[in-house]
Amino acid sequence: MAQLNGKLEEAFNEQVTLELEAALTYRQLGIEMDVLGMPGLASWFRAQADEEVVHANKFIDHMADRGAHPRIRSIPEMSVRASNVLEAFEASLAHEQKVSEAIRNLYRLSEQEGDIDSRPLLSWFIDEQLEEEAMVDEIIDKVKLIGDDGTGLLNLDSELGARESGGTEA
Repeated sequence: MAQLNGKLEEAFNEQVTLELEAALTYRQLGIEMDVLGMPGLASWFRAQADEEVVHANKFIDHMADRGAHPRIRSIPEMSVRASNVLEAFEASLAHEQKVSEAIRNLYRLSEQEGDIDSRPLLSWFIDEQLEEEAMVDEIIDKVKLIGDDGTGLLNLDSELGARESGGTEA
């Protein structure tokens, strides 16, 4: 495997940081759901945060395997807030879209640089991001259908709270 350096190394470091920022964003959204008394949704967001750490580690491992030095950049204070369930999932979708665009840009850069060795990893992430966005979009649709119906929100809380946690999803 060819060594990763230059612009690509810098771009991969930025992606590592963005994945960790996504983890913190999901952690904050979990806190927001705890504050709203939605423990199942809080658990779902925590599981999602764990998955984002797994994603960061995939980039870190790829870089290390290619002789690069992974470095975590500065992560800004979490400004994401949610006063209701819909706002939380809309914030989640917005962040997933940001990550998706960053991965597409990383793919474009790797193509420009002729970096064939990054293709499998980046293709996996493109597929993963499509799944992530679709999943959150589907949850948003459910939340909109439920509206302010307490029973519906409690059912959704229970449904999403049943998600397995532990950061093993990838």
